[in-house]
Amino acid sequence: MRILITNDDGINAPGLKTLEAIATEIAGPNGEVWVVAPAFEQSGVAHCISYAHPTMISELAERRWAAEGSPADCVLAGLHDILPERPDLLLSGVNRGNNAGENVMYSGTIGGAMEGALQGVPSIAMSQFFGPGNARLDDPFESAAMHGAGVVRKLLDHAPWDGSADYSLFYNVNFPPLPASKTGDITVTRQGRRPTAGFGIEGQISPTGRRFLWVRGSEQSVETGEGTDVSANLAGAISVTPMRADLTADDRLEAVERALA
Repeated sequence: MRILITNDDGINAPGLKTLEAIATEIAGPNGEVWVVAPAFEQSGVAHCISYAHPTMISELAERRWAAEGSPADCVLAGLHDILPERPDLLLSGVNRGNNAGENVMYSGTIGGAMEGALQGVPSIAMSQFFGPGNARLDDPFESAAMHGAGVVRKLLDHAPWDGSADYSLFYNVNFPPLPASKTGDITVTRQGRRPTAGFGIEGQISPTGRRFLWVRGSEQSVETGEGTDVSANLAGAISVTPMRADLTADDRLEAVERALA
């Protein structure tokens, strides 16, 4: 099996090492794992592509490349310039921190998997929730490292992929903020939303008198309701959420049509 991997934390991120190990196990002894990841951290860029300027890429080692661009840029580079043949699978992550709830909308990890799906490649995003239960472990990615390959295998062997659909399915996987030994089973969830304020802005004056704005997040360990990704993770489960890049509010089409008739 040929696997392309990327992330949004950057080519030197510890979560990428975890993902490389997962991909190597899935690919098998005769497989190939190709890394095309951002040269610098790209957290929060979502599905951004560098449409208005070129992207410099550098070969760091065999089957290992860094691109000065977004995760979606990396996927495009891998598929259309670097890999000799199309991959059988794309994995994005393992992100440092959860990509559940409203975080999905901002995540470059999700953006990489979304671009893979748009390009017709089976794609899975993987993220590690951080919290008091794992942040001080020798390996805070322990849950993803121990259970990641098993989750990927189950998705490949049993989950639907809808490869012929206009917007193919991809999967968003979040591992709970716990050690591997305390991690629960896989739970299929919908995307939740924390009832907190989400992202905000804090201003600060620099020593030179100039004003800068910092983006601030909000509390992550907040329940989002039964059947949702965040709540499943906080309960110790691995959340798996099927997703598409189609943002249409299908449940409101008829109401809008009636309103505008």
